[in-house]
Amino acid sequence: MSVERIVLWRHGETDYNAAGRMQGHLDSALTEVGWNQARFAVAALTRFEPDLVIASDLRRATDTATVLTDAIGVPLRLDKRLRETHLGEWQGMTGAEVDAQAPGERDRWRLDAAWAPPGGESRVDVAERAGEVVADLVRDDEEYGTVLLAAHGGLILALTAYLVDLPVALWPSLGGIGNCHWVDLSRRDDRWRLQAYNAGMTG
Repeated sequence: MSVERIVLWRHGETDYNAAGRMQGHLDSALTEVGWNQARFAVAALTRFEPDLVIASDLRRATDTATVLTDAIGVPLRLDKRLRETHLGEWQGMTGAEVDAQAPGERDRWRLDAAWAPPGGESRVDVAERAGEVVADLVRDDEEYGTVLLAAHGGLILALTAYLVDLPVALWPSLGGIGNCHWVDLSRRDDRWRLQAYNAGMTG
């Protein structure tokens, strides 16, 4: 068994988060709050004793991951397959702007994991590309034990549902992931089991 546990860690608050704008593949920056959220989470994440950290190549995830890897001295890889959902025409818009342009479509997107915004990806699409990262780890000859993936809220929700074989119709029943919160998944008998969802530090 090459990997026994995966921790999915969402990036800290960004300027787009603070402004209520939809990011997708846009490369937004951490706010000072976001940097502090990452620093505050280090003590809790260190207890997982990750052997490797893999981050989305979008800088909000990479910067968040670097706070941890610099603190505990574990290797960091970047993988563009861990990018957030591409939101197509919605990227950079506020929710209110999307609702004014396309009434009801944000609700449709939230309730149907197989539906994609115009020019964008569905959550199923995102889960399949992120799932390749996990499949590569499972096939790898290297014994990692625990791997932490530093990524994005939408991707983490989709990948969690995908790994635990939740029926697609039920994916919207999973709640969102807070900034710098995480999901803990363990692998046993070739199946992934959910240990914690949207866990995090407060203070």
